Amino acid sequence: MGERVEYYPTIKELPLSERPRERLRLYGASSLSTAELLAIILRTGVEGESVLALATRLLARYGGLIGLAGAEFSDLCAEKGVGEAKAAQLKAAFELGKRLLVASPQERPVVRSPADAANLLLLEMGLLSKEHLRTILLDTKNRVISIPTICIGGLNIASVRIGEIFREAIKSDASAIILVHNHPSGDPTPSPEDIGLTRQAVQAGRLLDIEVLDHIIIGKQKFVSLKERGLGFE
Repeated sequence: MGERVEYYPTIKELPLSERPRERLRLYGASSLSTAELLAIILRTGVEGESVLALATRLLARYGGLIGLAGAEFSDLCAEKGVGEAKAAQLKAAFELGKRLLVASPQERPVVRSPADAANLLLLEMGLLSKEHLRTILLDTKNRVISIPTICIGGLNIASVRIGEIFREAIKSDASAIILVHNHPSGDPTPSPEDIGLTRQAVQAGRLLDIEVLDHIIIGKQKFVSLKERGLGFE
């Protein structure tokens, strides 16, 4: 017997009441599955594959919504049935979701511990195939202002210009920052370069009156706090 292929009807083949857009209009977005919400964003499938099948394939390919949100733009463009336009739509939707989290001061996450900081990014950054350096910008009450990306892959983390780390913090009038970067190998053990970067950032922060609260290194479902280990914060 041949391999069973799961069939997903096209949107036009579904009864009107079962189409994602119609269900969203009638019952609200929360009534839709993740694949159906993605299908609305993607709009069309590809020859031989419905948009629902495309959405389901992407979720399986990247290990769920978090993995898909962290996928590289170029990787999404290379997926069959996606291309630049749909990749841009996905990236824009995910970025809006991130910004919504910090749009209202009352709803902003508050960072009280290394675990709080790590949990903001652990799932997403633990799946990245390239090294990313980000900063969590905090206000005077340790509420998250934003989480800009400083650099992506191809750069020795120790050669990052310290000025770049604080650029967005200065623009956002942040009171404190937390450095976060991932080790694609999955092992979050700090390297001598990581410690050196932390030490430089802490010193620069003192001059700029922007406290560096921690440097979190993320691996596969685990993290290390350099502050907890006393590395770079002497």
